[in-house]
Amino acid sequence: MTGEFLTLMLMAFALGMDSFSVGLGMGMFKLRYRQIAVISATVGFFHVLMPLIGMFAGRFLSGQFGVYATFAGGLLLVLLGLGMLISGLRGKEDTSFITPVGLGLLVFALSVSLDSFSVGLTLGIYGARTALSITLFGFAALILTLSGLLLGRKIQGMLGVYSQVLGGSVLFAFGIKLLIPL
Repeated sequence: MTGEFLTLMLMAFALGMDSFSVGLGMGMFKLRYRQIAVISATVGFFHVLMPLIGMFAGRFLSGQFGVYATFAGGLLLVLLGLGMLISGLRGKEDTSFITPVGLGLLVFALSVSLDSFSVGLTLGIYGARTALSITLFGFAALILTLSGLLLGRKIQGMLGVYSQVLGGSVLFAFGIKLLIPL
């Protein structure tokens, strides 16, 4: 039990680091604390939902499906990052395309949780404890997203108009990293 708990906790932290990195980029928007809380809770929820779906699907599907989920997540991040970069270079500080509210929030949460789906597939194949897995994944994602958004908010205040370009660069680079594994 202790070995499984530690393994799942490390996996949850590793998956949550994706959320931290992307949250750092998104935190460079002029977000209010309430928005940060909603974004963090949404990402945490998706980090519960996606591995849960993955675990159930993992009992029926082959492990190769996880590659497609990672590719889709990378593509979404590249597109999101490009949108921020273009908007920042044009001097527009806020666009509805990228703002993490409504559909933009769902795209953001989905893009950072697709890796959790892939891991859920594997955990489902190996019969890991579902409740423990999704609880740890959701909690780690919530805390790490919150941390990334808050740190990004601080950096945004220091960088001013360049923060959106930097945030877009972070998202774009992270998306490329998912598309081209080293």
